[in-house]
Amino acid sequence: MTSGATAYWCERAWLGSGPEVNAGVLVEVDGSRIVGVRADTSAPATATRLRGLVLPGVADAHSHAFHRALRGRTNGALAGGAGSFWTWREQMYTVADRLDPDSYHRLARAAYAELALAGVTAVGEFHYLHHGPGGVPYSDPNAMAHALVDAARQAGLRITLLDACYLTGGVGSPLEGVQQRFGDGDADRWATRVDALATAYEAAEDVVVGAAVHSVRAVPPGQVPVVAGWAAGRSAPLHVHLSEQVAENDACLAAYGLTPAQVLAEAGALGPRTTVVHATHPSDGDVSLLGSSTSTVCLCPTTERELADGIGPGRLLHDAGSPVALGSDSHAVVDPYEQMRAVEMHERLATQRRGHWSADELLRAATAAGHGCLGWADAGVIAPGALADLVAVRLDSVRTAGAGDGVDAVAFAATAADVTDVVTGGRETVAGGRHRLTRELGVGVGAVLAQAIDPLWEVQA
Repeated sequence: MTSGATAYWCERAWLGSGPEVNAGVLVEVDGSRIVGVRADTSAPATATRLRGLVLPGVADAHSHAFHRALRGRTNGALAGGAGSFWTWREQMYTVADRLDPDSYHRLARAAYAELALAGVTAVGEFHYLHHGPGGVPYSDPNAMAHALVDAARQAGLRITLLDACYLTGGVGSPLEGVQQRFGDGDADRWATRVDALATAYEAAEDVVVGAAVHSVRAVPPGQVPVVAGWAAGRSAPLHVHLSEQVAENDACLAAYGLTPAQVLAEAGALGPRTTVVHATHPSDGDVSLLGSSTSTVCLCPTTERELADGIGPGRLLHDAGSPVALGSDSHAVVDPYEQMRAVEMHERLATQRRGHWSADELLRAATAAGHGCLGWADAGVIAPGALADLVAVRLDSVRTAGAGDGVDAVAFAATAADVTDVVTGGRETVAGGRHRLTRELGVGVGAVLAQAIDPLWEVQA
């Protein structure tokens, strides 16, 4: 064993490629990096033992942390079939209007701790709640972003902060109400603000600052090149909501004579650093356009079904050339293993055919592909030189018992409740199913969530 290294002995481990699982894997870690990996070994007396099946860290490639406050509270209001994505959005705005840097920090810290308990080691936060009431900037215009970074650090996650340009309330309509908190006026002023944000974290090893075009609804075509150019100039990730709703496609076609994907292509916003989120309703031409540009597609199946968005053609997009990653989006469900199998199960429902995705393909979407689209190319595998992220999943719970000891047991049977231990960048974040915040705050993550969320829903006099 390397002098000064920390050792983890994995009962079984999936190293990040193919369906193969190795037994008795010794992982040596020095600081935040893996320095050695050996299979078929006995456990050294000094090694920390990780039981079950150990995976690389999971990436949640698309998160809106403040949406966690909506879980369980919006469905009743939409009973009787009267609701839609757009009425849900109004309820989301209600929560957004009540947040400030302190309450945002508390909520995000709790939401990120829930992600960590599920085995997530990096989060892509699609951030557009920038300013104070009425759109008035805080004394530090990036105060809300700093709150998110600090929340991720306390929860034990790396964060890719995808700062979203958000300029219009819809195609051709101005920002109204709480939407004013999202806007910077134009893309140039957005870029000036985000320059300062990126500079603040240039030396950080746990933060990547990326860019986002909220959507073609929220950023006119003439403004998109500024955002894309900012990302290109810094070799930063660029993310965008794309074709989530049929109504979005229809509005875009009516206004510009182009699909949302075509708008992005003409603006130079597609390519290997770009991730389009949802892509639920692409045309056949869009599928070819996205695939040929090797833009990543981030599917968020539990949110897409929560909001009745539809089922996107994930397999077609993948086969066309787009890597596929996964995100929790609205945090309606925080369970990467449910996200994985939902990609397969939803396509079964749409096609009445099984066998679209193998277990190892789904695991790669949740690990290496997710990290890659967030700017962490050195994560998502268990290999020398990679970031030291390890996630231990039980194979003997009531969900996984009898499901075998390979990748199918995790991808098609496990849930977040089966995660016992998480190491993020060489640091233990979860041990024995308990997050380190439980020790630091004296209460469990559930209590931390309730303390952050409940005040946001109290009736205000």
